[in-house]
Amino acid sequence: MGRVNGKVVIVTGAARGMGAAHARRLVEEGAKVMLTDVLDAEGEATASSLGESARYLHHDVTKEGEWQRVIDETEEAFGPVSVLVNNAGIAAYTPIELMEESDYRRIIDVNQISVFLGMKSVISSMKRAGGGSIINMSSVSGLVGTGYAVAYTASKFAVRGMSKSAAIELAPHNIRVNSVHPGLINTPMTAQTPESEAAIGRFIAGTPVRRAGEPDEVANIVLLLASDESRFSTGAEFVVDGGVSCQ
Repeated sequence: MGRVNGKVVIVTGAARGMGAAHARRLVEEGAKVMLTDVLDAEGEATASSLGESARYLHHDVTKEGEWQRVIDETEEAFGPVSVLVNNAGIAAYTPIELMEESDYRRIIDVNQISVFLGMKSVISSMKRAGGGSIINMSSVSGLVGTGYAVAYTASKFAVRGMSKSAAIELAPHNIRVNSVHPGLINTPMTAQTPESEAAIGRFIAGTPVRRAGEPDEVANIVLLLASDESRFSTGAEFVVDGGVSCQ
């Protein structure tokens, strides 16, 4: 018997990186998973690799109408949703004085507004399921400031606060809400480029364990929060950062 056997899960930003790792781990432990993303070729390939327990949908997480479509199609395929992993996110590293307003707003839309829309859209389905777990991916940048990432940091602090507020409101419906705070994780989004190599080196140097994390190390926390093993945990931060935030 898997740790999330019979649970119906939506994972956003699941085509690759951490989202794909979350989906894979949840399927391995018995869940039915709807993967969503805008990277359709990669998303289809990832879902196909996971077998009959996984499906893929194109999904712009900043559009409320698309959220309702994803909920409806997930219910049609697997039943009411019991777990939502708000994983989709983007990052940009720009000095404040050089950052365009449009770029700032885009990061807020994808990283923060999408979490609001996801939580809002899934509540009715979770009530039909008898309860559920909402897992919002924040960041170590939702716990401490990160230079040259004002929009990203703002969005991740917001996700942390939103999770606490929603946890209070949704507890009477047996819906738990927690935030996950990864440090530097080896994913395509953090792949080294000439511009980012020095910054990544500094981040690792400031990490007590002196390495980046792996997607599976975050996926194991997501699995715990998706399972009934964490049924008394809500409104909390789960940190996976190699010790960065303890300094």
